[in-house]
Amino acid sequence: MSSEIPYTVDVRPDTGLNNVKIGIWLFLASEVMLFGSFFASYILLRVGAAPGTWPEGASILNVPLAFVNTVVLITSSVTMVMAWASLKRKDLGKYKLYMGLTILCGVIFMVIKAVEYNSKFAHDPPLLPSSSTFLAIYFTMTGLHALHVVGGSVVNAYLWGPGAKLWKTDPEMFTNRVEAAGLFWHLVDLIWIFLFPVLYLL
Repeated sequence: MSSEIPYTVDVRPDTGLNNVKIGIWLFLASEVMLFGSFFASYILLRVGAAPGTWPEGASILNVPLAFVNTVVLITSSVTMVMAWASLKRKDLGKYKLYMGLTILCGVIFMVIKAVEYNSKFAHDPPLLPSSSTFLAIYFTMTGLHALHVVGGSVVNAYLWGPGAKLWKTDPEMFTNRVEAAGLFWHLVDLIWIFLFPVLYLL
C-alpha cells in the first residue's frame, strides 16, 4: 500500500483548473480578506483620529529604504516568473538560477526591513508599537507581511534545494508546485505595493 498522498495535476472538467490551483486560489482569497481587514482598520483609525494627531508616514518612516524594498520585491516577482518559465522550457539550470535570485531578493528584503526596524528601536525615545496608534498598525501590518516573506522564502528555498529532486521523477508535478509557490509570492509582492504608499507616502 502506497504511503504517498494522492496527487493529480489533471485539469478538473467542472472548474477548468487543477486541484492545486483551486487550493492556492482559495488560500490567497483568505489572505486578501486578512490584509483587507487590516487596511480597513487603518482607514477607520486614520479617519477617526483627532485633527493633527495622525503623523505622515514620511516624517517617521524611512521612505528611501522602503522604496528600495519595493524594487527588490518587484524584481523577485519577475525572477519567480522566469523560474517557472524555465521549467516550462525544460531548463532546470536556469530555473535554479532564477529561483536562487528570487530567494536572494527575499533575504535582501528582510535585511533591509531589519535595518529599518532596528532604527526605530534605537531611536531616542524608541519608536515602539506602544508609542502611537500609527506605529502600532505599522508594526502589525509590516510585521505580518514580513512573516509572509519569510514563509514564501522557506518554500522557495525548499523548491530550489531538496524539493527539486521531484523534477527527475515527475517534472509536471514539480512545475505545478513551483507555479503555486509563485502565485503566493506574487500576492506577497502585491500586498507590499499597497503597504508602501499607504504607510510611507500618504
